[in-house]
Parts: sequence; structure tokens; C-alpha cells
Amino acid sequence: MLGKALAFGWPEGITPEATAMYNFWVWVWVTAWIIGFIMWGLFIYGMFAWSAKRAEKAGKGEFPRQTQYNIPLELVLTIVPIIIVMTLFFFTVQTQDKVTAMDKNPKVTVDVTAYQWNWKFGYQNVAADLSPTGSEYKGIDEERQADAEATKEDPNGENPINGYSKSDVSYLRFDKIETLGTTEEVPVLVLPSNTPIQFDLASADVSHAFWVPEFLFKRDAYNHPEANKQQRSFQIEKIEKEGAFVGRCAEMCGTYHAMMNFEIRVVSPEKFKQYMEIRNANPELPNSDALKQIGEAPYATSTSPFNSDRTNTRDGANSVDNNGAAA
Repeated sequence: MLGKALAFGWPEGITPEATAMYNFWVWVWVTAWIIGFIMWGLFIYGMFAWSAKRAEKAGKGEFPRQTQYNIPLELVLTIVPIIIVMTLFFFTVQTQDKVTAMDKNPKVTVDVTAYQWNWKFGYQNVAADLSPTGSEYKGIDEERQADAEATKEDPNGENPINGYSKSDVSYLRFDKIETLGTTEEVPVLVLPSNTPIQFDLASADVSHAFWVPEFLFKRDAYNHPEANKQQRSFQIEKIEKEGAFVGRCAEMCGTYHAMMNFEIRVVSPEKFKQYMEIRNANPELPNSDALKQIGEAPYATSTSPFNSDRTNTRDGANSVDNNGAAA
């Protein structure tokens, strides 16, 4: 209870990285309050102990004894703030390193493609114990990836952007098992709980950002990330809670930015394996049907698609309940 009060509204996360940030945030506030109480105590003490009225009653001068040349005191007042700043810096770096570390041995690697104004998710690699094939699963669609690679060169010989075609999408990833969001359906990314996961991000157009509030972390998604010296990947040690969690674009990306939501559906590793087997055996099967077959709600439950018909939304009915329609 005390920890939540000291968090001042900072939400609790569902990953070890989020917990590390939560703890860091709380202890920064604890440190700030301790320093604040000490300083307020000194101010209040000084106001009463060295007031002009009290000095006058004691027959002293208007000003208290000056200590500007007190070398020991000045050293203390210099060294203590340096120690405070260095301690905060140490724990900042420690937390940051935990969050951004790329040594978590992911068992699932997800390709995330952001575009105006939706998301595409694909499974690039899955470890053998979660794989639909019984061995390590390699999900890259070689044929589509080769087609993307061919877009580097403009057929007309015009390559105005760093020698590449304006329609170059070779930096994007194309997988055999993918979930594509549409105006009518919020994309649901199915992930296993208690499993290390890597997310590889890219944008097909303008800058976007992949943000799951319960991760307490967001990472921008850019086009041509490697060419622009940007890290496209981040890893999480595990997701500690099963359920549905809304995800959002956190970078202003145009007209329908506010509608650019997705959902992470966290299931048990056993259910995830079953889901992957269903998707792998039935490439044309809608994601909603695969979710239904593993006993999950077929559509997003944490968010709803916006009603794209703007002429009938003045009464506030601006979202669509796909699960209700499917019931």
C-alpha cells in the first residue's frame, strides 16, 4: 500500500523490466522526499532560530554569524549533492541497462510493422519447445522477402534516396504466419507468458511507436532503421500475467493516429504452441478463428475498432464490438 502511494500514479507493469522501472521510480521519490524533509526542516528551523526578533531579544546583531568561509561546511555542502547525483545516476544506468539489454535469449521473435494507421505482426523465430513443427521454427517467408528485396532498384533506373528506389521495402520483414490489422478488426498479437520475447520494429511509412502501457516502455518504429542507425529490436525477459493488454501508437503519425491500436493476448505456453500449430497448418485461417479454437475471445477485448463512418458517430457510438457481433 505504501509503495503504491509513493508511486504517485505510476502503474504496475507485467514484465521484470517494468518492475525494475517501477521500483526505481518509487525509490527516486523516497530519496526526493527524504531530501525535501531535511531541507524544509533546515529552512523552518532557520526561520525561527535566527529571526531578527529573536536576535533583538537576545541582544545580538541583526544578522546571525556568517559561515561563508567555513571550509568543512562548504565541503560537506559540495560533496553531499555530488554523492546524491552519482547514486541516482548509478541506479538510472542500472535500470536502463536491464530494460534495454539484448541478452535475454528470446524464445519468440516477433516482427512488428507499423503503417498508417494499423499494424502487421509476424512470427520470425520460435524455439523448438513452442514451435508448431517440433523443431526451431523459422518463419520468414523467403518468396515474399525476395520480392521485397527486389524493390531496392527502381525499374526505371531512378534511385533518388541514397541509391535506393522510393518504393524500397526491403527493410521490412514478411513472415509465413502474420496477423494484419484492418479498419474493421484490431490486430491481436498472441504471445506466451513466462517466455523471453524479442520485438523487431519497422515502419512502412512515417514514424510510429510501439507502446504497451503495462510494459512501461515504448520504442519508436522507423523506416529503414539500420540505414538510419536506429535499433529496431528490444527484448523482454517474460510477461508475468496472462490476459489482454491494449497497445497503442505513441508517436503522432497523422489523421487516424488515435485509432491505431492493437492488442497483446498473453496465453500459457501450451496454448501458444497450440495456436501456432493451428496457424501453421491452416495458413488461410483468420486469426479470430485460431483464437476461438484455443478457447480465447476471437477479437480484441481491451480495445475496439473505431467506426469509420463519420456521419453516424455524433451520438458517441464510434466503436465496434466485434466480440458481441460474433457471439
